[in-house]
Amino acid sequence: MESVRAVLIDIDGVLTVSWEPLPGAVEALREIRAAGLAVVLVTNTTSRTRASIAATLEDAGFPVTAQDILTAPAATAAYLAEHWPGARCAVLNSGDVREDLGEVRLLDPRDTRTAADVAVVGGAGPEFDYAALDGAFGHLQRGARLVAMHHNLYWRTADGLRLDSGAFLAGLEQAARVEAEVTGKPSPAFFEAALARVGAGADEAVMVGDDIESDVLAAQRAGVTGVLVRTGKYLPETHHAASGTPDHVIDSFADLPALLGLSR
Repeated sequence: MESVRAVLIDIDGVLTVSWEPLPGAVEALREIRAAGLAVVLVTNTTSRTRASIAATLEDAGFPVTAQDILTAPAATAAYLAEHWPGARCAVLNSGDVREDLGEVRLLDPRDTRTAADVAVVGGAGPEFDYAALDGAFGHLQRGARLVAMHHNLYWRTADGLRLDSGAFLAGLEQAARVEAEVTGKPSPAFFEAALARVGAGADEAVMVGDDIESDVLAAQRAGVTGVLVRTGKYLPETHHAASGTPDHVIDSFADLPALLGLSR
C-alpha cells in the first residue's frame, strides 16, 4: 500500500447511508486528505447532481467539492457525446440530473411520438411505473440502443435495502432481446475516467466500496486494488457467493487510514 497515490471511494454505504455520515468517515477522509493522497468519489448515484452531492457532503463535514466527484450520469453524458453525438435520448431516471448530462439531447418524457435513438436507464424510483417501462420497451422495439447508468439491484437506506434499476433493466434486456451498454460502475471506462482525473495509474490506486461486484471486483479487474467495507449494502452471503476475492476487507471506511499506513 506504500505506492498508493489515489483513493477512489464510493459514497452511498461507504461514507454515508441516506446521506448521513457513517461513524468515523469524516475524520478518516480528512486524514487521507492531510496525507496528500488524491481523492475521487465515484458513485452510481443518479438522483442528484455532482454539485448537490458535494453540498450535502460538505455540510456534513466531508472535505470535498464537486470537482472531486464522478457520477454515473456524468459518465453517461461523456459516453453519449463520444459514441452517439446528437442522438435523441429518452431517459428514465428518478431525480433531476440534467445539469450533469450536459449537451445530451433529451426527449420530453411525455413525448411518445418521437423515436429515440438511445433509451437511457438511470436509477429507480416512483417514475419506474408500467407506462414508463413500457415506453422504454417501445423505443427498444423501434431500434433504439439501450444504455444503463448502472445495473445495481439494490442500495442501502436508513430503512433497509431498496430495489434499484438493475432489476428492471434485466427485464427490458430480456423482453427486447438487447444488452445494455453500462456507463457507470462496473464499467472499466468509469474507473479509467476516475484515474485520469487525478493522473494516477491503476497500480497506484485503491477503490473502497460496499458492493463487492460493482465496486471492488470491477476495480480489481481494471488493475486497481480493491477494498471491501462491511457497511452499506454489504451482506455476508453476497460476499461469500461473489465471483472473486477482495484484496482487502475492513469493517468500515474509518479503518482505511490504518490500512494505508497513515494511522498507527
